[in-house]
Amino acid sequence: MTILVTGGAGYIGSHMVHELLDAGEQVVVLDNLSTGFRFLVPSSVSFVAGSTGDNELVAKTIAQYRVSAIIHFAASLIVPESLSNPLGYYRNNTMNTCNLLGVAIEAGVKQFIFSSTAAVYGNATAAPVREDAPTAPISPYGSSKLMSEIILHDAGKAHGLRFVVLRYFNVAGADPKLRTGQATASATHLIKVACEAALGKRPRIDVFGTDYPTPDGTCMRDYIHVSDLARAHSAALAYLRRGGGNATFNCGYGQGASVLEVIDAVRRVSGNDFPVQIADRRAGDPPMLVANVDRIRATLDWRPQFQDLDTIVAHAYAWEKRLPGKRVTGAA
Repeated sequence: MTILVTGGAGYIGSHMVHELLDAGEQVVVLDNLSTGFRFLVPSSVSFVAGSTGDNELVAKTIAQYRVSAIIHFAASLIVPESLSNPLGYYRNNTMNTCNLLGVAIEAGVKQFIFSSTAAVYGNATAAPVREDAPTAPISPYGSSKLMSEIILHDAGKAHGLRFVVLRYFNVAGADPKLRTGQATASATHLIKVACEAALGKRPRIDVFGTDYPTPDGTCMRDYIHVSDLARAHSAALAYLRRGGGNATFNCGYGQGASVLEVIDAVRRVSGNDFPVQIADRRAGDPPMLVANVDRIRATLDWRPQFQDLDTIVAHAYAWEKRLPGKRVTGAA
């Protein structure tokens, strides 16, 4: 039986594909390449070009490859962009997830892992934040993911679909073997942006706000290595295969780093300095998001291997050095 990875040509999805291949699993990737890259998918993996919203194509893919489980990454994920294009986010993230679930249930797929986000918590009042904390997204991105979670819960109850929701905190780093990494030229992820600045691909890095209620005034996030995140998905799949019930887990390390701490880490690891410009706060940015990870560590067979900011930065920087191109305009 085969695992369908939607968005498998993207940053996190391509790491998942390598993780599954390393474990000897059969994999098929569905990706429309709107933000993904075909070169990130190993040539040995079956690739289907298209959208999760294309019901006919999804049904054909599930039948042709005898798909038994779906790991659903395909989504739009830039918070500021979601504020200016909310309908696009609800269409791509929520409606397409609903379509995918409908086809999967009709085809008899019984296991589903959903890529969600800490953005569902909004301005979380607790740090670290638990999975049962109130969900109050402050961006259409977060809302689109929360709506998808609700749909998934209802579909699970009605149709016997078994699922795991993984709420990512800030994903960073790259495959330690440098087989894949973040390749989007317009990426907004802080560690990638800082690595680009350290390599001269960007003229500077902007820090959006220094007046937050945090130790140094900049936003704090829980950065998780993308390879550890991929392993969390594998652990979730193993959990479902052994009969585990529907569940939601935070994916992070339970520790935060500020924007300025990340910039210092990139300077330290790269040995390069780069300009930093202070800018106004960016809409949709909560001051602090740090995961409570008690539930995932108690329930899944998952032990992080790269729980160190400098290691995350080192892998991201090594990957960025391999990528061609230089940004001559714009900033983070």
